[in-house]
Amino acid sequence: MNPKILLIYTGGTIGMTKLAHKEILQPFNFDSLLKKIPELKLLQCEIETISFEPPIDSSNIGPNHWIHLAELIESHYETHQGFVVLHGSDTMSYSASALSFMLENLNKPVIFTGSQLPIGDLRTDAKENLITAIQLASLQQNNIPIIKEVGLYFEYKLFRGNRTTKINADHFNAFASNNYAPLVTSGVELQVQYNLLLKKNPNKEIKVWKNLNTNVVLIKLFPGIQSTTIASILEAPNLKGVVLETYGSGNATTSNWFLKLIKQAISKGIYIVNTTQCSGGMVQMGKYETSQYLQELGVISCRDMTTEAAITKMMFLLGTNKLKNFRFAYQTSLRGELTEN
Repeated sequence: MNPKILLIYTGGTIGMTKLAHKEILQPFNFDSLLKKIPELKLLQCEIETISFEPPIDSSNIGPNHWIHLAELIESHYETHQGFVVLHGSDTMSYSASALSFMLENLNKPVIFTGSQLPIGDLRTDAKENLITAIQLASLQQNNIPIIKEVGLYFEYKLFRGNRTTKINADHFNAFASNNYAPLVTSGVELQVQYNLLLKKNPNKEIKVWKNLNTNVVLIKLFPGIQSTTIASILEAPNLKGVVLETYGSGNATTSNWFLKLIKQAISKGIYIVNTTQCSGGMVQMGKYETSQYLQELGVISCRDMTTEAAITKMMFLLGTNKLKNFRFAYQTSLRGELTEN
């Protein structure tokens, strides 16, 4: 029996067309998208489609859309064997990360994909990305899905969704996963790295978390950043969490004003986590004196999480009832988003 795949179109370049006499892109009817890829009929699966109305440019995607996506997957979970989400590339890593946390005990594939060029463009990357994403969502062994997590497929590689970040706005290889190798590489055949896939307990039922706390902020440090700037951010009403993007392996200025502001924020119950500005590597607090102070103040290490995973994981944890030990939960790999000691 062929697997049943739900294709969810949220918006993005893959479903865009140029306005007449202009270079501006706007979404077009989703049914037209499918007509442009007759090869989909050759796939050994049954495809059902749902489209956001209206389609959303990924720059406008937010937590409410993540909740809507999670609800769509939840409502079709028992009737479908896999899911493909067509999404704009700009915030795709945020959405893939968020969904990975929201879908607990996921035992089926949820594959995000999109394109750098519209589907109607002569040189578009949309067809290959979409066709292979559907194939990946259809992979089964003894009628059981092989991939049981949220992935992101782009330019011949399937990555773990919460390990990705967008690195290029011009090239087809728009995404990277510098701290975790590709789960699948698409060549003449699909080369699945079974040892890298998340192992799940098939007896556990999926649990969909729909409460996200968005009272969080991202602060990227830079030489010359002013104390008044950081102070005003940390004094924002209802602030619950801060993702601090630091230098190298988690280093920051040791200026008294900075350490004092961090200490005051933590004393007020604000959670502060430390992620690196580098595209690869990990935070190793205490390796240098410039990170030891943060560690002593109670700043939490993100280890090798991406910024996208760090901020969506914070929204997820703050929105759940798992705050009895936030530090432990945050530094625990919940969906393969970080490498534990």
